[in-house]
Amino acid sequence: VQLQASGGGLVQAGGSLRLSCAASGRTFSSYTMGWFRQAPGKEREFVAAINWSGGGGSAYYADSVKGRFTISRDNAKNTVYLQMNSLKAEDTAVYYCAAGALVTYSARGEHYDYWGQGTLVTVSS
Repeated sequence: VQLQASGGGLVQAGGSLRLSCAASGRTFSSYTMGWFRQAPGKEREFVAAINWSGGGGSAYYADSVKGRFTISRDNAKNTVYLQMNSLKAEDTAVYYCAAGALVTYSARGEHYDYWGQGTLVTVSS
């Protein structure tokens, strides 16, 4: 599986962005998809994940983004999205999408098998 993330950019605090992650291959619907981020000088952290179709497609969020971010997937387009609203300066980071053959989501990056190249989100205050 190859993942291509896009949609990052510069936005003012309070604004919105939508990230996309397009996946290659025919088995996209069987993968749990996650978004992680890494800010300068910080560890990579979990942002959100959405279960594979057999897992009900349930969504999970880090507390720091709950209520502001929404993860969704379109299996027909082999794409997962991250809608980010009410952005804050502390959301500034490189955002990575990941795919894992997981029964249910994991917030641990090492559980995911494939990673995209990352897209930079910069939120100005």
